[in-house]
Amino acid sequence: MREIVLDTETTGLDPLRGDRLVEIGCVEMVNHMATGQTFHRYLNPERDMPQEAFAVHGLSAEFLSDKPLFAAVAAEFLEFIGDAPLVIHNASFDIGFINFELEKVSRQPIARERLVDTLLLARRKHPGVSNRLDDLCSRYAIDNSRRTKHGALLDAELLAEVYIDLIGARQSQMLLASEARQTFSGGASDQPRRQRETPLSPRVSDSDIAAHAAFVATLGDKALWNEYSSKDT
Repeated sequence: MREIVLDTETTGLDPLRGDRLVEIGCVEMVNHMATGQTFHRYLNPERDMPQEAFAVHGLSAEFLSDKPLFAAVAAEFLEFIGDAPLVIHNASFDIGFINFELEKVSRQPIARERLVDTLLLARRKHPGVSNRLDDLCSRYAIDNSRRTKHGALLDAELLAEVYIDLIGARQSQMLLASEARQTFSGGASDQPRRQRETPLSPRVSDSDIAAHAAFVATLGDKALWNEYSSKDT
């Protein structure tokens, strides 16, 4: 299953009052594992940057002045997310801005049925406590030391880690990784293989064994098969 973990940065809190997107960050996950594929763009908001917003993400109007408009990246953004569910922390905020920008460029809005709101998941799992992204990182021992300010791609990467813990997928990932990890030495694995509870019945019949032995006998005394046959007796 493909999912996209998404985060944004903006000039403020309300697109209907003139606030705009300034950054989008997306992380692709397949079967709850990050693939390494990302989408990240800074955007020119075509307006000033309020000091309150600058204090949160550190993106100045000067820095953003030569960045593309949302219209220039809309098609690429929509192609990247495809029809995958979107995993977002406080999803109504981010999707409100994204749909506002999509409407401005005559694109269809993203349906809210596609959203997986990790803030709601966290509130159900951890009621009565703060469930900000930093709090969840601390709760799940996820290193967020690089997060000195908010950043859309970094926050999406951290949220992807948090999401795995929120839905209980971390343990299954560790189990799969443990089963898949093998260290080969001399062509053989030193990791024990799991055994079937009920062994499979033999697929080679007595007549197959006799026919093979008769064939090996035609190869002479120096045939390599004789070495393997002697080990079985």
